[in-house]
Amino acid sequence: MNLSEMSQEQLKNFLAQTQKEYDEIKAKGLKMDMSRGKPSPAQLDMSLPMADVIGSDPKDYLTANNTDVRNYGILDGIDEAKELFAPMLGVSKSEIFIGGSSSLTLMYDTLAKLIIFGASEKDTPYCKQEKIKFLCPVPGYDRHFFITEQFGIEMINIPMTEEGPDMDMVEQYVNNDPAVKGIWCVPMYANPTGITYSDETVKRFANLKPAAKDFRIFWDNAYCIHHLSDTPDKLLNILDECKKTGKEDMVFIFGSTSKITFAGAGVAVMGMSKKNIKYFKSLISAQAIGYDKVNQLRHVKFFKNYEGLLKHMEKHTAQLAPKFKVVLDTMEKELAPLGIGNWHKPNGGYFVSFDAPKGTAKEIVALCKDAGLVLTGAGATFPYGNDPDDSNIRIAPSYPTPEELQLAIDLFCVCVKLAAAKKLVK
Repeated sequence: MNLSEMSQEQLKNFLAQTQKEYDEIKAKGLKMDMSRGKPSPAQLDMSLPMADVIGSDPKDYLTANNTDVRNYGILDGIDEAKELFAPMLGVSKSEIFIGGSSSLTLMYDTLAKLIIFGASEKDTPYCKQEKIKFLCPVPGYDRHFFITEQFGIEMINIPMTEEGPDMDMVEQYVNNDPAVKGIWCVPMYANPTGITYSDETVKRFANLKPAAKDFRIFWDNAYCIHHLSDTPDKLLNILDECKKTGKEDMVFIFGSTSKITFAGAGVAVMGMSKKNIKYFKSLISAQAIGYDKVNQLRHVKFFKNYEGLLKHMEKHTAQLAPKFKVVLDTMEKELAPLGIGNWHKPNGGYFVSFDAPKGTAKEIVALCKDAGLVLTGAGATFPYGNDPDDSNIRIAPSYPTPEELQLAIDLFCVCVKLAAAKKLVK
Protein backbone atom coordinates (compact mmCIF):
# COMPACT_ATOMS: atom_id res chain seq x y z
CA MET A 1 0.00 0.00 0.00
CA ASN A 2 1.27 3.47 -0.89
CA LEU A 3 2.52 5.17 2.25
CA SER A 4 0.72 8.42 1.42
CA GLU A 5 -2.61 6.56 1.27
CA MET A 6 -2.33 5.03 4.74
CA SER A 7 -4.46 6.25 7.61
CA GLN A 8 -2.76 7.68 10.69
CA GLU A 9 -3.36 4.43 12.55
CA GLN A 10 -1.86 2.40 9.72
CA LEU A 11 1.10 4.77 9.56
CA LYS A 12 1.76 4.45 13.28
CA ASN A 13 1.68 0.66 13.05
CA PHE A 14 3.98 0.78 10.03
CA LEU A 15 6.35 3.10 11.87
CA ALA A 16 6.47 0.84 14.94
CA GLN A 17 7.19 -2.24 12.83
CA THR A 18 9.87 -0.42 10.81
CA GLN A 19 11.51 0.91 13.98
CA LYS A 20 11.71 -2.67 15.26
CA GLU A 21 13.37 -3.81 12.01
CA TYR A 22 15.84 -0.94 12.26
CA ASP A 23 16.73 -1.75 15.87
CA GLU A 24 17.34 -5.40 14.97
CA ILE A 25 19.69 -4.47 12.11
CA LYS A 26 21.47 -1.89 14.25
CA ALA A 27 22.11 -4.56 16.90
CA LYS A 28 24.14 -6.57 14.34
CA GLY A 29 26.94 -3.97 14.54
CA LEU A 30 27.52 -3.46 10.85
CA LYS A 31 30.61 -1.55 9.74
CA MET A 32 30.44 -0.54 6.10
CA ASP A 33 31.63 2.50 4.15
CA MET A 34 29.91 3.27 0.83
CA SER A 35 30.70 6.97 0.78
CA ARG A 36 32.81 6.85 -2.41
CA GLY A 37 32.65 4.99 -5.70
CA LYS A 38 35.75 2.89 -5.08
CA PRO A 39 36.71 -0.16 -7.15
CA SER A 40 36.49 -3.35 -5.14
CA PRO A 41 39.60 -5.43 -4.30
CA ALA A 42 38.44 -7.97 -6.90
CA GLN A 43 38.41 -5.24 -9.56
CA LEU A 44 41.87 -4.04 -8.54
CA ASP A 45 43.17 -7.61 -8.66
CA MET A 46 42.29 -7.82 -12.36
CA SER A 47 45.11 -5.37 -13.15
CA LEU A 48 47.79 -6.97 -10.97
CA PRO A 49 49.60 -8.53 -13.97
CA MET A 50 50.30 -4.99 -15.15
CA ALA A 51 52.81 -4.59 -12.32
CA ASP A 52 55.13 -7.11 -14.02
CA VAL A 53 54.40 -6.35 -17.66
CA ILE A 54 57.69 -4.45 -18.11
CA GLY A 55 60.76 -6.57 -17.53
CA SER A 56 64.24 -5.77 -16.23
CA ASP A 57 65.91 -5.46 -19.64
CA PRO A 58 66.63 -1.81 -20.53
CA LYS A 59 65.23 -2.49 -24.00
CA ASP A 60 61.84 -3.10 -22.40
CA TYR A 61 61.66 0.61 -21.66
CA LEU A 62 62.02 1.78 -25.24
CA THR A 63 59.09 2.98 -27.32
CA ALA A 64 58.65 2.16 -31.00
CA ASN A 65 60.79 5.18 -31.90
CA ASN A 66 63.47 4.20 -29.36
CA THR A 67 62.55 6.77 -26.72
CA ASP A 68 63.64 5.65 -23.25
CA VAL A 69 60.55 6.20 -21.04
CA ARG A 70 62.72 6.19 -17.91
CA ASN A 71 64.14 9.57 -18.82
CA TYR A 72 62.89 13.14 -19.14
CA GLY A 73 60.89 14.50 -22.05
CA ILE A 74 57.72 14.09 -24.11
CA LEU A 75 55.43 16.48 -22.27
CA ASP A 76 52.15 15.35 -23.81
CA GLY A 77 52.58 11.56 -23.67
CA ILE A 78 54.17 8.78 -25.73
CA ASP A 79 52.64 7.96 -29.13
CA GLU A 80 51.65 4.44 -28.12
CA ALA A 81 49.60 5.77 -25.18
CA LYS A 82 47.95 8.36 -27.42
CA GLU A 83 46.95 5.60 -29.85
CA LEU A 84 45.54 3.57 -26.97
CA PHE A 85 43.45 6.29 -25.31
CA ALA A 86 42.44 8.57 -28.20
CA PRO A 87 39.52 6.28 -29.22
CA MET A 88 38.29 6.28 -25.62
CA LEU A 89 37.80 10.06 -25.77
CA GLY A 90 36.79 10.10 -29.44
CA VAL A 91 39.69 12.31 -30.53
CA SER A 92 42.72 11.98 -32.80
CA LYS A 93 46.32 11.48 -31.65
CA SER A 94 46.97 15.16 -32.26
CA GLU A 95 44.06 16.14 -29.99
CA ILE A 96 45.02 14.26 -26.85
CA PHE A 97 47.20 15.25 -23.91
CA ILE A 98 48.35 12.60 -21.42
CA GLY A 99 49.28 13.98 -18.04
CA GLY A 100 49.74 12.29 -14.69
CA SER A 101 47.46 9.75 -13.07
CA SER A 102 44.37 11.78 -12.11
CA SER A 103 41.79 13.42 -14.36
CA LEU A 104 40.62 15.38 -11.31
CA THR A 105 44.09 16.90 -11.10
CA LEU A 106 43.95 17.74 -14.80
CA MET A 107 40.57 19.44 -14.31
CA TYR A 108 41.82 21.42 -11.33
CA ASP A 109 44.97 22.37 -13.21
CA THR A 110 43.03 23.42 -16.31
CA LEU A 111 40.71 25.68 -14.37
CA ALA A 112 43.65 27.15 -12.47
CA LYS A 113 45.32 28.02 -15.77
CA LEU A 114 42.19 29.76 -17.04
CA ILE A 115 42.09 31.76 -13.83
CA ILE A 116 45.79 32.71 -13.90
CA PHE A 117 46.54 32.95 -17.63
CA GLY A 118 43.19 33.03 -19.46
CA ALA A 119 41.46 30.60 -21.84
CA SER A 120 43.84 31.57 -24.65
CA GLU A 121 46.78 33.88 -25.26
CA LYS A 122 44.37 36.63 -26.29
CA ASP A 123 41.89 36.25 -23.41
CA THR A 124 41.93 38.09 -20.10
CA PRO A 125 42.69 35.78 -17.15
CA TYR A 126 39.61 35.00 -15.10
CA CYS A 127 41.28 36.45 -12.02
CA LYS A 128 41.34 39.88 -13.67
CA GLN A 129 37.64 39.81 -14.54
CA GLU A 130 35.02 41.28 -12.28
CA LYS A 131 32.71 38.28 -11.90
CA ILE A 132 33.06 34.57 -12.69
CA LYS A 133 30.22 32.04 -12.68
CA PHE A 134 30.04 28.31 -13.44
CA LEU A 135 26.93 26.28 -14.27
CA CYS A 136 26.55 23.08 -12.25
CA PRO A 137 24.10 20.35 -13.33
CA VAL A 138 22.48 18.93 -10.20
CA PRO A 139 22.61 16.46 -8.70
CA GLY A 140 26.24 16.32 -9.77
CA TYR A 141 29.81 15.40 -8.85
CA ASP A 142 30.85 16.83 -5.50
CA ARG A 143 34.52 17.14 -6.49
CA HIS A 144 33.62 19.45 -9.37
CA PHE A 145 31.80 21.69 -6.93
CA PHE A 146 34.65 21.58 -4.40
CA ILE A 147 37.15 22.74 -7.03
CA THR A 148 34.90 25.59 -8.11
CA GLU A 149 34.15 26.68 -4.55
CA GLN A 150 37.82 26.65 -3.60
CA PHE A 151 38.56 29.10 -6.41
CA GLY A 152 35.75 31.38 -5.21
CA ILE A 153 33.69 30.98 -8.38
CA GLU A 154 29.93 31.45 -8.04
CA MET A 155 28.00 28.27 -8.82
CA ILE A 156 24.55 28.15 -10.42
CA ASN A 157 22.36 25.05 -10.17
CA ILE A 158 21.08 23.58 -13.44
CA PRO A 159 18.52 20.77 -12.93
CA MET A 160 19.20 17.44 -14.62
CA THR A 161 16.54 15.90 -16.86
CA GLU A 162 16.37 12.47 -18.50
CA GLU A 163 18.11 14.08 -21.52
CA GLY A 164 20.89 15.75 -19.53
CA PRO A 165 21.09 19.29 -18.11
CA ASP A 166 18.10 21.58 -18.66
CA MET A 167 19.37 23.10 -21.91
CA ASP A 168 16.83 25.91 -21.91
CA MET A 169 18.43 27.17 -18.70
CA VAL A 170 21.95 26.49 -19.96
CA GLU A 171 21.32 28.49 -23.14
CA GLN A 172 19.67 31.31 -21.21
CA TYR A 173 22.68 31.72 -18.92
CA VAL A 174 25.48 31.05 -21.41
CA ASN A 175 24.09 33.08 -24.29
CA ASN A 176 23.17 36.13 -22.22
CA ASP A 177 25.52 36.44 -19.23
CA PRO A 178 29.19 37.21 -20.01
CA ALA A 179 30.12 36.30 -16.43
CA VAL A 180 29.22 32.64 -17.11
CA LYS A 181 32.59 31.13 -18.02
CA GLY A 182 32.00 27.42 -17.83
CA ILE A 183 29.88 24.38 -17.10
CA TRP A 184 30.72 21.03 -15.49
CA CYS A 185 29.40 17.96 -17.34
CA VAL A 186 29.58 14.22 -16.77
CA PRO A 187 27.92 13.38 -20.08
CA MET A 188 27.84 9.58 -19.99
CA TYR A 189 26.41 7.67 -17.03
CA ALA A 190 26.44 10.95 -15.10
CA ASN A 191 27.59 11.10 -11.50
CA PRO A 192 25.32 10.36 -9.69
CA THR A 193 22.20 10.03 -11.87
CA GLY A 194 23.56 7.54 -14.42
CA ILE A 195 21.95 9.55 -17.22
CA THR A 196 23.63 9.77 -20.64
CA TYR A 197 23.15 13.04 -22.51
CA SER A 198 20.90 12.73 -25.57
CA ASP A 199 22.11 13.56 -29.08
CA GLU A 200 19.95 16.68 -29.03
CA THR A 201 21.56 17.84 -25.77
CA VAL A 202 25.08 17.39 -27.17
CA LYS A 203 24.14 19.27 -30.33
CA ARG A 204 22.70 22.11 -28.28
CA PHE A 205 25.97 22.32 -26.36
CA ALA A 206 27.89 22.59 -29.63
CA ASN A 207 25.50 25.30 -30.83
CA LEU A 208 25.80 27.51 -27.77
CA LYS A 209 26.45 31.18 -28.52
CA PRO A 210 28.32 32.26 -25.39
CA ALA A 211 28.19 35.88 -24.32
CA ALA A 212 31.70 35.24 -22.98
CA LYS A 213 34.17 34.35 -25.73
CA ASP A 214 36.27 32.52 -23.11
CA PHE A 215 33.42 30.22 -22.04
CA ARG A 216 34.51 26.57 -21.72
CA ILE A 217 32.74 23.23 -21.34
CA PHE A 218 34.44 20.86 -18.87
CA TRP A 219 33.36 17.50 -20.35
CA ASP A 220 34.31 14.94 -17.69
CA ASN A 221 33.72 11.70 -19.57
CA ALA A 222 34.90 9.55 -16.65
CA TYR A 223 32.52 6.64 -17.31
CA CYS A 224 32.60 6.51 -21.12
CA ILE A 225 33.51 2.78 -21.19
CA HIS A 226 32.09 1.77 -17.78
CA HIS A 227 29.06 -0.17 -19.02
CA LEU A 228 26.76 -2.39 -16.98
CA SER A 229 25.26 -4.35 -19.87
CA ASP A 230 26.05 -5.54 -23.39
CA THR A 231 23.70 -2.88 -24.77
CA PRO A 232 25.52 0.25 -23.62
CA ASP A 233 24.33 3.83 -24.00
CA LYS A 234 25.81 5.84 -26.85
CA LEU A 235 27.06 9.40 -26.55
CA LEU A 236 27.43 11.78 -29.46
CA ASN A 237 30.99 13.06 -29.95
CA ILE A 238 31.10 16.59 -28.52
CA LEU A 239 34.35 17.62 -30.23
CA ASP A 240 33.05 16.53 -33.64
CA GLU A 241 29.84 18.47 -33.08
CA CYS A 242 31.77 21.56 -31.96
CA LYS A 243 33.90 21.38 -35.10
CA LYS A 244 30.72 21.58 -37.17
CA THR A 245 29.86 24.89 -35.49
CA GLY A 246 33.42 26.23 -35.50
CA LYS A 247 33.60 26.08 -31.69
CA GLU A 248 36.08 23.23 -31.15
CA ASP A 249 38.12 25.41 -28.76
CA MET A 250 35.11 25.60 -26.41
CA VAL A 251 35.40 22.08 -24.98
CA PHE A 252 37.87 20.19 -22.77
CA ILE A 253 37.33 16.41 -22.51
CA PHE A 254 38.69 14.46 -19.54
CA GLY A 255 39.13 10.80 -18.72
CA SER A 256 41.37 8.37 -16.87
CA THR A 257 41.99 4.74 -15.96
CA SER A 258 41.53 5.40 -12.23
CA LYS A 259 38.58 2.98 -12.07
CA ILE A 260 39.99 0.75 -14.82
CA THR A 261 43.41 -0.25 -13.45
CA PHE A 262 44.66 1.21 -10.15
CA ALA A 263 42.97 4.15 -8.46
CA GLY A 264 45.58 6.86 -7.99
CA ALA A 265 48.09 5.06 -10.23
CA GLY A 266 46.38 5.11 -13.57
CA VAL A 267 46.74 7.36 -16.61
CA ALA A 268 44.87 10.66 -16.98
CA VAL A 269 43.98 11.99 -20.42
CA MET A 270 42.59 15.20 -21.85
CA GLY A 271 41.08 15.75 -25.32
CA MET A 272 40.87 19.17 -26.96
CA SER A 273 41.42 21.11 -30.15
CA LYS A 274 44.90 21.35 -31.66
CA LYS A 275 44.92 25.06 -30.84
CA ASN A 276 44.16 24.33 -27.17
CA ILE A 277 46.78 21.56 -27.11
CA LYS A 278 49.44 24.01 -28.29
CA TYR A 279 48.39 26.65 -25.75
CA PHE A 280 48.21 24.30 -22.77
CA LYS A 281 51.52 22.65 -23.63
CA SER A 282 53.11 26.10 -23.55
CA LEU A 283 51.73 26.66 -20.04
CA ILE A 284 52.41 23.18 -18.66
CA SER A 285 56.00 23.24 -19.92
CA ALA A 286 56.80 25.58 -17.03
CA GLN A 287 55.63 23.07 -14.41
CA ALA A 288 56.56 19.68 -15.91
CA ILE A 289 59.20 18.23 -18.21
CA GLY A 290 57.21 15.08 -18.72
CA TYR A 291 54.71 12.92 -16.86
CA ASP A 292 55.16 9.28 -15.86
CA LYS A 293 55.97 7.60 -19.18
CA VAL A 294 56.87 4.30 -17.51
CA ASN A 295 53.28 4.05 -16.31
CA GLN A 296 52.01 5.00 -19.77
CA LEU A 297 54.09 2.24 -21.35
CA ARG A 298 52.97 -0.19 -18.64
CA HIS A 299 49.33 0.44 -19.61
CA VAL A 300 50.14 0.08 -23.31
CA LYS A 301 51.88 -3.26 -22.80
CA PHE A 302 49.07 -4.50 -20.54
CA PHE A 303 46.16 -3.61 -22.84
CA LYS A 304 48.10 -3.80 -26.15
CA ASN A 305 45.39 -1.80 -27.98
CA TYR A 306 41.97 -0.22 -27.52
CA GLU A 307 40.22 -3.53 -28.19
CA GLY A 308 42.21 -5.03 -25.32
CA LEU A 309 41.10 -2.17 -23.09
CA LEU A 310 37.45 -2.84 -23.96
CA LYS A 311 37.94 -6.54 -23.24
CA HIS A 312 39.26 -5.64 -19.81
CA MET A 313 36.18 -3.50 -19.21
CA GLU A 314 33.98 -6.55 -19.80
CA LYS A 315 35.55 -7.99 -16.64
CA HIS A 316 34.54 -4.87 -14.72
CA THR A 317 31.00 -5.24 -16.04
CA ALA A 318 30.89 -8.82 -14.78
CA GLN A 319 31.90 -7.59 -11.32
CA LEU A 320 29.64 -4.54 -11.12
CA ALA A 321 26.41 -5.51 -12.88
CA PRO A 322 25.31 -8.04 -10.19
CA LYS A 323 25.88 -5.40 -7.48
CA PHE A 324 23.72 -2.81 -9.23
CA LYS A 325 21.07 -5.50 -9.66
CA VAL A 326 21.08 -6.11 -5.90
CA VAL A 327 20.50 -2.41 -5.21
CA LEU A 328 17.86 -1.84 -7.88
CA ASP A 329 15.95 -5.08 -7.25
CA THR A 330 15.83 -4.45 -3.50
CA MET A 331 14.59 -0.88 -3.88
CA GLU A 332 12.02 -2.02 -6.42
CA LYS A 333 10.78 -4.67 -3.99
CA GLU A 334 10.92 -2.68 -0.75
CA LEU A 335 10.26 0.93 -1.74
CA ALA A 336 8.38 1.04 -5.05
CA PRO A 337 5.16 -0.51 -3.67
CA LEU A 338 5.15 2.10 -0.89
CA GLY A 339 5.58 4.98 -3.33
CA ILE A 340 8.55 6.43 -1.45
CA GLY A 341 11.51 7.60 -3.46
CA ASN A 342 12.54 7.80 -7.11
CA TRP A 343 15.62 6.52 -8.86
CA HIS A 344 17.08 6.09 -12.32
CA LYS A 345 18.19 2.64 -13.49
CA PRO A 346 21.67 3.33 -14.90
CA ASN A 347 23.15 1.40 -17.80
CA GLY A 348 26.67 2.18 -16.68
CA GLY A 349 28.82 4.22 -14.33
CA TYR A 350 29.35 3.85 -10.61
CA PHE A 351 26.28 5.20 -8.84
CA VAL A 352 22.58 4.98 -8.21
CA SER A 353 20.96 8.34 -7.52
CA PHE A 354 18.08 8.10 -5.05
CA ASP A 355 15.59 10.91 -4.46
CA ALA A 356 13.98 10.42 -1.07
CA PRO A 357 10.80 12.22 0.05
CA LYS A 358 11.60 15.92 0.46
CA GLY A 359 13.15 16.83 3.77
CA THR A 360 14.35 13.33 4.67
CA ALA A 361 17.77 12.78 3.02
CA LYS A 362 19.84 14.02 5.96
CA GLU A 363 17.86 11.90 8.40
CA ILE A 364 18.18 8.80 6.22
CA VAL A 365 21.95 9.21 5.96
CA ALA A 366 22.16 9.78 9.74
CA LEU A 367 20.06 6.71 10.48
CA CYS A 368 22.28 4.61 8.23
CA LYS A 369 25.41 5.92 9.94
CA ASP A 370 24.03 5.17 13.41
CA ALA A 371 23.46 1.59 12.27
CA GLY A 372 26.98 1.23 10.83
CA LEU A 373 26.57 2.24 7.16
CA VAL A 374 28.41 5.35 5.93
CA LEU A 375 26.95 6.94 2.80
CA THR A 376 27.90 10.04 0.84
CA GLY A 377 26.73 13.01 2.87
CA ALA A 378 23.27 14.34 2.07
CA GLY A 379 23.66 17.53 0.05
CA ALA A 380 27.08 16.55 -1.35
CA THR A 381 25.68 16.27 -4.88
CA PHE A 382 24.83 20.00 -4.87
CA PRO A 383 27.04 23.10 -4.84
CA TYR A 384 27.98 24.30 -1.35
CA GLY A 385 26.58 21.00 0.02
CA ASN A 386 23.10 22.49 -0.09
CA ASP A 387 20.33 20.34 -1.55
CA PRO A 388 17.34 22.69 -1.40
CA ASP A 389 14.93 19.75 -1.20
CA ASP A 390 17.05 17.65 1.20
CA SER A 391 16.22 14.74 -1.05
CA ASN A 392 19.12 13.35 -3.10
CA ILE A 393 21.33 10.51 -1.85
CA ARG A 394 24.17 8.97 -3.87
CA ILE A 395 24.54 5.21 -3.52
CA ALA A 396 27.90 3.65 -4.48
CA PRO A 397 27.52 -0.14 -4.88
CA SER A 398 31.01 -0.93 -6.21
CA TYR A 399 33.17 -1.69 -3.17
CA PRO A 400 31.23 -4.18 -0.97
CA THR A 401 30.78 -7.83 -1.87
CA PRO A 402 27.28 -8.71 -3.16
CA GLU A 403 26.51 -10.25 0.24
CA GLU A 404 27.65 -7.17 2.15
CA LEU A 405 25.80 -4.97 -0.30
CA GLN A 406 22.55 -6.83 0.33
CA LEU A 407 22.84 -6.11 4.04
CA ALA A 408 23.62 -2.47 3.31
CA ILE A 409 20.74 -1.88 0.91
CA ASP A 410 18.32 -3.71 3.24
CA LEU A 411 19.35 -1.28 5.97
CA PHE A 412 19.07 1.67 3.59
CA CYS A 413 15.50 0.74 2.62
CA VAL A 414 14.50 0.40 6.25
CA CYS A 415 15.95 3.85 6.95
CA VAL A 416 14.04 5.36 4.02
CA LYS A 417 10.81 3.79 5.30
CA LEU A 418 11.48 5.04 8.81
CA ALA A 419 12.22 8.61 7.77
CA ALA A 420 9.27 8.72 5.33
CA ALA A 421 6.83 7.38 7.91
CA LYS A 422 8.02 9.85 10.58
CA LYS A 423 7.37 12.65 8.11
CA LEU A 424 3.75 11.56 7.61
CA VAL A 425 2.78 10.64 11.17
CA LYS A 426 1.00 13.52 12.92
